[in-house]
Amino acid sequence: MLIRTLFWLSAAIVTAIAMALVVVITVIWPDLPPISEVQDIRLKEPLRIYSIDGKLMGEFGDERRITVRIEDTPQDLINAILAAEDDRFFSHHGVDPLGVVRALIANLKSRETRQGASTITMQVARNYFLSREKTYTRKLKEALLAFRLERELLKLQILELYVNKIFLGHRSFGFQAAAAFYYNRPLDELTLAQLAMLAGLPKAPSSINPVSNPVRAVERRNYVLRRMHGLKLIDDASFEAATAMPLTAARHRQEIEMHAPYVSEMVREHMFSRYGPSAYESGYRVYTTLDSRYQNAGRMALTRGLLNYGERHGYQGPAGYIDPAKITSKTERVEALTQYRVIGGLRPAMVLRTSGDALEVLTTDRQTVSMGYQGWRWTSRSPSQILHPGDVIYLWSDSKHKLRLAQLPRVQGALVSLNPSDGSVLALIGGFDFGQSNFNRATQALRQPGSNIKPFIYSAALENGFTAASLVSGAPIVIEDSISGDWRPQNYSRKVFGPTRLREALSKSLNLVSVRLVRALGVEAVRDYLEKFGFDRARLPQGLSLALGSATVTPMEIARAYGVFANGGYLVEPFFIARVEDPSGRIVEYANRQMLCSGCGIPISESSDSSQPSPDLRFSQQVVSPQNAFILDSMMREVIRSGTGRAAGSLQRDDLAGKTGTTNNYFDAWFTGYSSNIVATVWVGFDQPKDLGQGESGARAALPIWVDFMKTALSGKAHALQRPPGNIIRVRVNRRRGLPTDTDDPDGYSEYFVAGTEPTTPHAEFQVDPVEGLF
Repeated sequence: MLIRTLFWLSAAIVTAIAMALVVVITVIWPDLPPISEVQDIRLKEPLRIYSIDGKLMGEFGDERRITVRIEDTPQDLINAILAAEDDRFFSHHGVDPLGVVRALIANLKSRETRQGASTITMQVARNYFLSREKTYTRKLKEALLAFRLERELLKLQILELYVNKIFLGHRSFGFQAAAAFYYNRPLDELTLAQLAMLAGLPKAPSSINPVSNPVRAVERRNYVLRRMHGLKLIDDASFEAATAMPLTAARHRQEIEMHAPYVSEMVREHMFSRYGPSAYESGYRVYTTLDSRYQNAGRMALTRGLLNYGERHGYQGPAGYIDPAKITSKTERVEALTQYRVIGGLRPAMVLRTSGDALEVLTTDRQTVSMGYQGWRWTSRSPSQILHPGDVIYLWSDSKHKLRLAQLPRVQGALVSLNPSDGSVLALIGGFDFGQSNFNRATQALRQPGSNIKPFIYSAALENGFTAASLVSGAPIVIEDSISGDWRPQNYSRKVFGPTRLREALSKSLNLVSVRLVRALGVEAVRDYLEKFGFDRARLPQGLSLALGSATVTPMEIARAYGVFANGGYLVEPFFIARVEDPSGRIVEYANRQMLCSGCGIPISESSDSSQPSPDLRFSQQVVSPQNAFILDSMMREVIRSGTGRAAGSLQRDDLAGKTGTTNNYFDAWFTGYSSNIVATVWVGFDQPKDLGQGESGARAALPIWVDFMKTALSGKAHALQRPPGNIIRVRVNRRRGLPTDTDDPDGYSEYFVAGTEPTTPHAEFQVDPVEGLF
């Protein structure tokens, strides 16, 4: 009877084991990741974006991770991990039988699945491929996959995956990322106590990390140290010193070193369109063409310019109110202030007291600050007249760190700067604050350029028989239109001018001369010509209003077009990504920048002859002659010397050229200018076009921002004047008549001409000079 019972019991056990194997083979095993996935394990790293000089400017991805090789991992950390998680790691084959028995007994006693027996290999399996559910099925899957991992990978490879993959709280994955977050140091600079702290986190990273729960974190750290001491991994002295160490962890985020959110978003869009979702997890490092010195200067200049515009139009009042009678403690007031975020570098503060010339405020960093007269004098009123205790205001510190009363500007602006020799973007600011509005005005805002378009019209005139000395009437004109009525354009100053040389007309931005030029050349011919500079023909008007800049363009398009005059006649293609690297540093994408080379590219031709060779895309296309570009450059330097851009003279350079732009009703204010190695354009206006206010022209609203930016951009750079190309001569002409004159004429000056286009008079002697210097 006993033998029969034992037989049937044995048969039942064998049957159960066989059924379990069937279940494993038919249900669980097929659900495991294939061998190829196990062999090709890749860590998720965020997309990081840098300036050309290595400043971090953006990061995209759900996981904060910095990978580290196992050979570069401190031995104390490896020992601490083994002591805390799996001291038999190097002796088992993926599953620790002793650990399984221990956990099984504990769970049977508690009748709950409380204790696991996961080895490091099983944790790697769970973190890479499986869900986080606490069931015996999951444990079985972990064990099977752990066996597979042990069969396919070396122990140190598995340990390296663990060191880089495990979640350690606060979006930190891997020990290197955790070291940066909790201690702001790399692993190899951490102490034994700090390494033990990190090694204890995998058990419950969200609840026992040193930021969220310092007390439990220290308890866990000391447990790890005791385990290390018990396993003879550290000596008595090291154990005692480490357990006595105070908690030194804090919240540290990898700081954005350069503020360029509009370009970061441009990069993100590019990377996602090219690489899909993997762009956010493959550890790509994108190095942009932005220079941190230029970008920081541009951001500060635009901020200062928009704030100055607001100051010119008066104080609009506080941004909010915190009742000081109800919210009395400093902690509560600071908490209430956090509802107001930092916008465009402006920091919120609560007014505590206003008396006499003093304004006392509470800031979000719990500081009580007193602001003197210089900080609020622009309001033309005393603090007690415009503010009361409890008012929420904004503060701003300029480059000299002087605290000022500020207000959120309602006006917007953009600044973009290019290297005219290759089109690389040096600085780009698409608005006052990206968080407030992610609309990139530098690349997306279609606005009327006003007089910023005139240099291209004058270039067309030079190409068609006019010279810088040609006289064109600046007298009133009536354009008859049977559909929309007669049009009577006026000069900005509303003054009337007689025959005016083109050089003088451009420097004074005479609208009536521009209108007459377009009428003489023909609207379609001018549209054809402007298209050479990269302007979209569909956005160029088909009427004479084209002469006054009624087209629609973006600041980027304007900067690119002005680059033609800065580089001697070539149209460059703007680009903002210099290179893309994978986590190993291998370049996977490189900027295919075009080069300037005289005679290398095929110039854009008026002819539609299909037999002409296609342009060589390695080189920028020459769209105007070097002579045309040179003479226009000299005319725009006159704008800086004596025309609407003369405020740029404060930079005390003779190699600057540019042009203001103001549209009808002051809807848009522009200034675009350049030296030989940098071109920059500034636009100011409202997102929904409306009057900027009387007198808010390009010279007043945009030019000071450009000057502010160029002051830094050109600092330390030698003056670089354009060299006259071949076939350029100078002739002394009379300022009033534009005709050749002699050296004794007090109204005479030297003008540039392309040889053969200079004016001649049969009855006067005049002097033709070789070009040795510049105008």
